[in-house]
Amino acid sequence: MLIDKIKYYVDILKRVSGREIEIIISRPIYILGIIIAPLLCCAIYIPMMSSGLPQKIPAGVVDLDNTPTSRALVRNLNSLEMMDVVSQPASFTEAREDVQMGRIYGFLIIPEGFEAKAMSGRQPEISYYTNNAYFIPAALLFKGFKTMTVLSSGKVTMQTKLAKGEYEYQIMPQLQPISYEAVALGNPWLNYSVYLNNNLLPGMLQLMILLMTCFCIGQEVKRQTAREWISESNNSIILAITGKLLPQTILFSLIGIFYLSLMYGYLKFPHANGFLPMVVAMVMLVVASQSVGVIIMSFVPSLRVGLSAAGLYGVLSLSLAGFTFPTEAMYEPMQIFSEIVPLRHYFLIYCGQALNGIPIHYSLMQYLYLFAFFAAALPLLKRLKLAMLRQIYVP
Repeated sequence: MLIDKIKYYVDILKRVSGREIEIIISRPIYILGIIIAPLLCCAIYIPMMSSGLPQKIPAGVVDLDNTPTSRALVRNLNSLEMMDVVSQPASFTEAREDVQMGRIYGFLIIPEGFEAKAMSGRQPEISYYTNNAYFIPAALLFKGFKTMTVLSSGKVTMQTKLAKGEYEYQIMPQLQPISYEAVALGNPWLNYSVYLNNNLLPGMLQLMILLMTCFCIGQEVKRQTAREWISESNNSIILAITGKLLPQTILFSLIGIFYLSLMYGYLKFPHANGFLPMVVAMVMLVVASQSVGVIIMSFVPSLRVGLSAAGLYGVLSLSLAGFTFPTEAMYEPMQIFSEIVPLRHYFLIYCGQALNGIPIHYSLMQYLYLFAFFAAALPLLKRLKLAMLRQIYVP
């Protein structure tokens, strides 16, 4: 009896899924949203960040001293991998205009009398300016300027002490009493592709899942086929929604696994605990995102409003997931909202399993959170069924 009932349900799922596959094949918008758009995001983001850390950022130097010491400082700045001194304006005004025109992202000013003051111990002041409208290049330039000026200060001090007859082994402990070693955990190369693509690609995938879930349900109302869809599932909304979303679940999961294979297999991104925990997280992200789409359509069973709500939710998720700005520093309402974003919990699993390699049980709560999105959609299916049976389309 149980086997017969299972076969009966499987036949219904096959029928509903077959109907959905025919719709997907016959309408290019589905192919675009489910396959082409996610792959296009991958084709854009991966090559765009292929160099890892940004290098040779255009910078300028205003050398008002023009002495061997100042010219050596300019050469040292240009030797930094992250910096390219492309402009040497004659004044602050010209340098500011270069920044405003977008030719450089920052500049350093070497004051007149720099060498003389440095050698006589009168502490010349070096100023540097960065265009923080472009945060990443400005931050890297600031780091480069600061590093080189500190090193230059140490060089001048060493030359002065050597001239006074001190030995290098005596000078070094005075210049740097405490030595340090900086170690970047999880991403020692400071590779922006590792940092961003592991979250941007799943974030864009989540956005497309939300949009396509709301679209495929809303289309049933718009085309006046919702009752036919429910009828094919023997009036079971659970079988109806499962059969409709199952083909998309499989396709989106395959694309997500392709992302992971590309990043962890081909590009050799760090994945400390192996491939499997991230595959499970990716499949659960797909199901959780579809569940959020079902929840949205249960409350607003309108194609237009549902797509708008899904788009808003998906875009906000990229900001609230916490990989560009820590959630702990957000306003408290935003911290609460971030907890109802599937991408946030996927990001935490990624940090724990791929980057830090912590034992799997420490990430168990995040897996349960992703499952909770699926569970939260179940009580709302009855509401969705009533909306489908009413079949009222609001343009």
